[in-house]
Amino acid sequence: MEIKSQDNIRTLLAGITLPRMMRVRQHFPDARIEDVEGCIRAKLREQGLASRISPGMRVVLTGGSRGIANIAVILREVAAFVKECGAVPVIVPAMGSHGGSTAEGQRQILTEYGITEELCGCEIVASMETVVTGHTQDGHPVYLDKYAHEADAIIPVGRIKPHTAFRGPYESGLMKMLGIGLGKQKGADSLHNEGFGVFRERIPAFGQVIIDTNNVIFGVGLIENAYEHTCRIEVVKGEEIAEKEPPLLEFAKAQMARILFPETDILVVREIGKNISGSGMDPNITGTFSTPYAQGGIRKQRTVVLDLTEESHGNAIGVGKSDTTTMRMFNKIDFTTLYPNMLTSTVVAPGVIPMVMEDDKMAIEAAIKICIGVDKEKIRIVMIKNTLCMEEIMISETMLEEAEKTEGIEILEAPRAFRFDGNGNLLDLK
Repeated sequence: MEIKSQDNIRTLLAGITLPRMMRVRQHFPDARIEDVEGCIRAKLREQGLASRISPGMRVVLTGGSRGIANIAVILREVAAFVKECGAVPVIVPAMGSHGGSTAEGQRQILTEYGITEELCGCEIVASMETVVTGHTQDGHPVYLDKYAHEADAIIPVGRIKPHTAFRGPYESGLMKMLGIGLGKQKGADSLHNEGFGVFRERIPAFGQVIIDTNNVIFGVGLIENAYEHTCRIEVVKGEEIAEKEPPLLEFAKAQMARILFPETDILVVREIGKNISGSGMDPNITGTFSTPYAQGGIRKQRTVVLDLTEESHGNAIGVGKSDTTTMRMFNKIDFTTLYPNMLTSTVVAPGVIPMVMEDDKMAIEAAIKICIGVDKEKIRIVMIKNTLCMEEIMISETMLEEAEKTEGIEILEAPRAFRFDGNGNLLDLK
């Protein structure tokens, strides 16, 4: 779609003055696992798990659709452990409807995260075919990837962290990977069809059916700190996942990065992407929730999204939670990958189209223009690269006094103008 010249809009924005900006560094605790390979090897051996794997067994390991620190190395070590026990490891994409709801798309996502047969030393098999492995107590069918169903055992491997659309004792983690990830598009659709309001009950219900009807020998839960470094690895026996995941979720919540300023007038996000968050930008940080079942993040009046990561393959979920965006972002949207996500989740807001401006400068100016009840000569702006890169951010000069009083904030430079190229595209926080 061609967007016509916006000279008339430039005229409307001509009176808008952009504030001077400054880089600041946010400091968070950075405890991490230095030897990830050694840690996972030790964890796999300390509970006598080898006795649960018999020679010749075909064991499915899960590969998710998020960018997780050290995930390829961790899967390689789990696969090596399975082989040491005389069994045959196989990696299966466990990502619901992601990857455009196609086996090829899901395999490609794994490849981009470095999860390959060569590195992991085992076969990767991808299919969108499922079987009904059981039913919840209230009669809902629980779908399972056909390869996982045919295997002798399953080992879910995934990150535990707060979800972007609901709150409960199980959010993003092993239970969700079992109930939705391995359910492929059918399973995700089945679990989502009554909305996120039921996820608090459905996630554990669906996950437990998978555990009860299949040989889930153990799970590997990964937790990252605010700098996206692996800070905790827990290997949990299958029958103990339901008990041990909730406290791991609480631990994960305490490690998360955030914007140390509680509120601003405008939040500018340089890029969003499915590789960054299931919602494109993590609303636990940005406050851009798409449902009423979760809350948190920075308070603001307007949000600007400037670009989409290449790893998203056109899935611009999250752009709909912005007020203004750019032609560059709009031209990257592939509706054939965006809409399956919306249709499956039943949540439409993250995929609608905000105001599209010719360039970054106009998108920010437009956001200032539509703010209400504030002095636009003293507008407060927070700008981040994305919700994975939270150490260095930018704030407007009007927030300097607050920054000086905020614990964990280090001021890196004096206030200066935004930096744009000749086409009005932002050069800061690349």
